[in-house]
Amino acid sequence: MRIAVLSGKGGTGKTLVSVNLAAVAGKAAYVDCDVEEPNGHLFLKPEQVETREVTVKIPVVEDSLCTACRICTEFCRFNALALVREKLLIFEEICHSCGGCTLLCPQKALWEKDKVIGKVEAGSSGEVRVLSGIMNTGEESGVPVIKALLRALPELDREGDVFIDCPPGSACTVMESIQDADFCVLVAEPTRFGAQNLSMVHELVEVFHKPHGVVLNKVLEGEEDPSEEYCKSKGVKILGRIPFDRHLGNLNAGGRVVSREEEAYRTLFEGLLQGIRKEVRHEAAAGA
Repeated sequence: MRIAVLSGKGGTGKTLVSVNLAAVAGKAAYVDCDVEEPNGHLFLKPEQVETREVTVKIPVVEDSLCTACRICTEFCRFNALALVREKLLIFEEICHSCGGCTLLCPQKALWEKDKVIGKVEAGSSGEVRVLSGIMNTGEESGVPVIKALLRALPELDREGDVFIDCPPGSACTVMESIQDADFCVLVAEPTRFGAQNLSMVHELVEVFHKPHGVVLNKVLEGEEDPSEEYCKSKGVKILGRIPFDRHLGNLNAGGRVVSREEEAYRTLFEGLLQGIRKEVRHEAAAGA
């Protein structure tokens, strides 16, 4: 079972939920796809970490062979190639590594080199296999790093349930992160801003036809909750509620896995996981 955990913005509690679901699942895997600012490893503190570089292909020109025919510059829709005074310039920062320019060059003046854009780290925290993607500072897109992470999913499926900690928002990196998910958990705060951001990721999972439900975080008893009202208006299943709790917040801020610290929090996340598994079984039965 592959569970993707999303939120419309940072700080909502997405990592809190995904880390603790992995911790209570027994044998499981946690995959941190928030490659611009991964932080799940700060909580799970994996040991025996192995690192592998992530590279993309970037074109290189052999000036002596280039005839300034402009075929490559006219082909590139990202303007990563430009001809200035009959000299071909390559802008690596905006190249999308499609390889089209090297295939089309009639003089074979273009070839490709590997460019390191980030890395993948893999280790273990108790029974949880931990994978984190880390994009190098200044890179334009984290999608290749996320793809490198997700290539490990078939192997991780043998570890048990897989919990994918997605980037915040609803951009391309989030779309890449959820494409192989069996179920999406949307984490939302009980504010009008939280409800607006919930609507963004809800629209995204609807477009991808992903079964989903919502976890309401930082809930204040008796207070208005616009995110809950949004769920009711759209018929979205509320999987669980995490109360506003200063003690939980202090543990979380200290980099602790709260479900490993106190029984009450373990019970909370075990109940949430049971609810998610029930929804997944229900969706599977409905699609059979």
